Amino acid sequence: MRHSAKPPFAATPTAQAGGESQVPAPRTLRFEARGGFPNSPLPVLVYRRLLAGSGEELATAFETLFARHRWPPQWRYGLYDFDHFHSTAHEALGVFSGDAHIRLGGPQGDELDIAAGDVLVLPAGTGHACLQASGDFEMVGAYPPGQVWEVERGDPAQLAAAQARVARVELPADDPVGGELLSLWR
Repeated sequence: MRHSAKPPFAATPTAQAGGESQVPAPRTLRFEARGGFPNSPLPVLVYRRLLAGSGEELATAFETLFARHRWPPQWRYGLYDFDHFHSTAHEALGVFSGDAHIRLGGPQGDELDIAAGDVLVLPAGTGHACLQASGDFEMVGAYPPGQVWEVERGDPAQLAAAQARVARVELPADDPVGGELLSLWR
């Protein structure tokens, strides 16, 4: 999978006149419960090429951005190659290296390509998996304060319990990139 060249590194979203940053509107995706995957009535937010650059510098920029918006970063890694979800936490993923072909919404979900600079914001319960990735694919993962993530694989016998846990997850106080989450998730 090839992607066009990225512009030079930029530590903040696109700047407006006066020096203020403007976060572009995200693409929104919605997924209903499927099999053992609760998904969420809240939309997934996909911010394309939010930051430019690649590697360590971009990872640090995502960590800084997420922390500034009260989504403490917790790890740098790829994306598991099996369908899974987190019923106890919302999740922000900032791609800082490489690219991947992923699936959202569980085994019968939608596929999309992501690359360095992209951000995904997944509401609790949203299924996700990596189907194919470049050898250098990595992301920063961040979560709202007090939310502890776990990995669930979508057991249909546990769907009702997972849906109940998802319904109890509090909405975050901020969008991890300073975008439209608050209006889109209310």
